[in-house]
Amino acid sequence: MTRVEFFFNVPDKLAKAADLCSRAVVKGRQLTIFTQDDAMSARIQDALWQHSATSFLPSAQPGSPEQHDVAIIVDKHGEQLLQDDILINLQAEHPPFFSRFKYLVELVGVDDADKALARARYKFYRDRGYQIKSTDESAA
Repeated sequence: MTRVEFFFNVPDKLAKAADLCSRAVVKGRQLTIFTQDDAMSARIQDALWQHSATSFLPSAQPGSPEQHDVAIIVDKHGEQLLQDDILINLQAEHPPFFSRFKYLVELVGVDDADKALARARYKFYRDRGYQIKSTDESAA
């Protein structure tokens, strides 16, 4: 069953996604970042590129020539899923295909609208029997 983890009160969701990717790639994991649109996809790819002063986190989009050579796929549609390890959801709704992944990460910002959408996703997963781990980033 997919493990679900929510990170609440995240001041910068793209920076947090890049940090999680950095830690996962070091461990040999593969990730898909599910974005809302082209603009968000471009911003997350920039964040991955600039994540560290000494390295970058290469990523690709489905259908690109590099898609099989990188550990991080940035995808706004979810129609060509290339792996099933870790999914980072940056969309407002739950990904319809999340259950094929081993691990689902939900990042929740600090504004009330984002928190309300996250509560609906949390309830969706909980009502279907998924165990959910929650981490409050404001406490860190």
